[in-house]
Amino acid sequence: MFNLNSYLAKEHGNEHVLEHSLSKKKKFSAPKIYSANGDLSKRWHVYYSYRNPETGMLERMKNVYGIANRYETKEDRLAVLSVYRIKLLSLLKEGFNPFEDNNELYHQREEKKQLPQSETILKETKEVSFPEVEIEPQEPVISYQDAFKKGLKFKEKLISDTTRRSYENRLKNFILWVEKKYPELKSVSDIDKKVVMDFLNHILNQSSPRNRNNYRTDLSSIMQALEDNDIIASNFIKKIPVLKSIPQRNKTYSSEEQKEIFEHLEKTDKTLLLFIKFISYNFLRPIEVCRLQVGDLDIKNKRIQFKAKNSPLKTKIIPDLLLQDLPDLSKLNKNQSLFTPDGIGGVWDSELSNKRDYFSKRFKRVVKDPFKLGVDYGLYSFRHTYITKLYRELVKGSSPFEAKSKLMQITGHSSMKALEKYLRDIDAEFPEDYSELIKS
Repeated sequence: MFNLNSYLAKEHGNEHVLEHSLSKKKKFSAPKIYSANGDLSKRWHVYYSYRNPETGMLERMKNVYGIANRYETKEDRLAVLSVYRIKLLSLLKEGFNPFEDNNELYHQREEKKQLPQSETILKETKEVSFPEVEIEPQEPVISYQDAFKKGLKFKEKLISDTTRRSYENRLKNFILWVEKKYPELKSVSDIDKKVVMDFLNHILNQSSPRNRNNYRTDLSSIMQALEDNDIIASNFIKKIPVLKSIPQRNKTYSSEEQKEIFEHLEKTDKTLLLFIKFISYNFLRPIEVCRLQVGDLDIKNKRIQFKAKNSPLKTKIIPDLLLQDLPDLSKLNKNQSLFTPDGIGGVWDSELSNKRDYFSKRFKRVVKDPFKLGVDYGLYSFRHTYITKLYRELVKGSSPFEAKSKLMQITGHSSMKALEKYLRDIDAEFPEDYSELIKS
């Protein structure tokens, strides 16, 4: 099918513009040049509208870029786009229609003219004067608030609810900061690298390198969606470096600490104890336990299905150690939450992150405060504790590689490399006593 934009971009001829003929209802608007107020970092182009035959309304057509943005001076870009504009206007007046198949019209036109010799478009355009060229330096302005809303809309179907909420929260904080710090900025094109760097430095001063990097990642993702949809010229945030940060992790509990906590919870909070046992015995993450519904547990076949961090749906066995602690689930609604503030099985209409925060705060109140545990200890610590315990038992009767192979099946890590990094991070691997090797 004949492509009007492609044909126009390849045209090197210099034809006279046909006389303009007015009609009561124009089929198209006069093509105009967008020169971004002379900003060479932005993408210059020719734009126009054509009347949709179905709706009868003028619709903005795809921008014509061609090779204009390869040139690095205003004069060269303007010269190239001026030829595109003249050629586009000529083609539209001859009857070319972006809503139709123009093959027949194209072939008729080709038969009537001789193709020009191979020359560069820049050489041709410098021989032409453009007294009739109408330049429109500005496109309709889109505010950065509206642009970010569009960017989030573009990403919505591609990300999880948790990620979407993260984007929404960070975009909200960024917008509020810009409105306060740079109230004169209005358009999305006003948001440049300096503005974003100032904001990221603000976040760094208020929190940590890790949080600053997370803001950078989310803002860059939205900006990339805007670039992909031709709302901005380029995603400059990709050029902002990631800061080195030291990751924080939860410490593992000693055998004595773990035993005392379980005995304490047996007397004070059996629901929280069962929640922790899903983390400890099934090696689920706290947020994965919060996702569980009653129907995710197949007691007969000793299976559990859940949405994991690295896969949309994962299936694991339920070990007998956990099965014997489960209450009777047969009479519960399979579509209800397994864990709720009031006990096992029930309706709990709340965001997933709120559910996780609820159990974290409950753990702090019931366990951390009475046991005077520091900030390095939390629900996640039980996962580290029991994976460490399991690995050290497995490695007693086999080589480290064999132990890790068995462990990977149990923990659900996606690769041996990921498991080995995890074991290093939690200090699960200890060498044997090497005193004999360093004796004098």
